[in-house]
Amino acid sequence: MLIILDRDGVINQYDGDYICSADDWHPIPGSIEAVARLSRAGHRVAVATNQSGIGRGYYDHDGLAAMHDKMQALVNAAGGCVDHIAYCPHHPDDGCGCRKPRPGMLNAIRDHFGLRTLAGCVMVGDSRKDLKAGLNAGCTPYLVRTGNGARTERNLVNRPLGSIAVFDDLSQLADHLLMANAG
Repeated sequence: MLIILDRDGVINQYDGDYICSADDWHPIPGSIEAVARLSRAGHRVAVATNQSGIGRGYYDHDGLAAMHDKMQALVNAAGGCVDHIAYCPHHPDDGCGCRKPRPGMLNAIRDHFGLRTLAGCVMVGDSRKDLKAGLNAGCTPYLVRTGNGARTERNLVNRPLGSIAVFDDLSQLADHLLMANAG
């Protein structure tokens, strides 16, 4: 199965401020190991992340690559791998098709893996944009309470998107997915 993860607030700590360097990028406890466990179990793991900090001039593509290199190195050291990383560098006002909640980035991931559809694939996020992107692309969305997730969960009560399973963090969701596959 293909599992697509948002980055900020799902894999790494995120408090709403821009993460502008590898030194500022810190994993959420248990997230790196969760990615590695999913990978070792045979799942393909991709990351889909809005990175408007590039479009806003806060950091550049090299700075983002350094953050992703750090993430990859940590996952590799834990015995797993991230198979693909897609990101939207555009400013929100650019109107691009790749910025979540639009499905363009997820469709690019689909094409990268040579899939005809994302039905049966998973999208994990901490924001409404992540969940909507997953729904728009045909994925099964899951919400984690880390990052913006607890606030997103509260807001879903007033503006529901359908039946979306919620987990405390990526580690708990990985446990769920791995148990479901074992059964």
